[in-house]
Amino acid sequence: MSSKPISPSGTESVALCGVLLAAGSATRFGGHKLLAPLMGGTPVAVAAAMNMVAALTQVVAVVRPGDERLAELLRQCGAEVLFCRDAHRGMGHSLACAINATPAATGWVVGLADMPAIRPQTIAAIAGEVASGAAIAAPCYRQKRGHPVAFAAQWRAQLQALSGDQGARSVIERQRHQLVLIECDDEGVLLDIDCPADLKGVSGFSSRDNHNDEQGR
Repeated sequence: MSSKPISPSGTESVALCGVLLAAGSATRFGGHKLLAPLMGGTPVAVAAAMNMVAALTQVVAVVRPGDERLAELLRQCGAEVLFCRDAHRGMGHSLACAINATPAATGWVVGLADMPAIRPQTIAAIAGEVASGAAIAAPCYRQKRGHPVAFAAQWRAQLQALSGDQGARSVIERQRHQLVLIECDDEGVLLDIDCPADLKGVSGFSSRDNHNDEQGR
């Protein structure tokens, strides 16, 4: 596992395919967590999708069957929607479904729809690292690994074989020596929405927000 600082470049689109996992049941939240509004009114999953779409040329959002309202909102953001009939069986099934549906992808950036505050710049940097030859890449904020995680196409078979609720964690653990951590000043890589109280103070980031940040440096 190696570590390097994030480049202060813009959010130019990168060719890896984004996978936004938006099929969780969120029973602990007490409602449809991904449709809950952040500050300013943007739904949680919409903010996450907008950030990913700003950084990548293709984004596939995995949604539970019947979740038509969420699906429509994600389409409006520019994401392709994939209904996963096995989503109830866990995150691993959802991710495998997305990998199977994108056979031409040269790699994937796997993000969670309940993490709405990751800057597009960060997503682009992680994707760019794998596009440049890294096997696996993830952001690191204050020595803690965060999301999203990018995978090269060499892990296609292992990702396709995922099941249950572990997601890609097992792949990362087995290949930890090939993981490149990108140091960043983006606390959004650690911020997920678990309960209504987590919504306070979170507005998410957009490509315009990130552009303004760059201009102000």
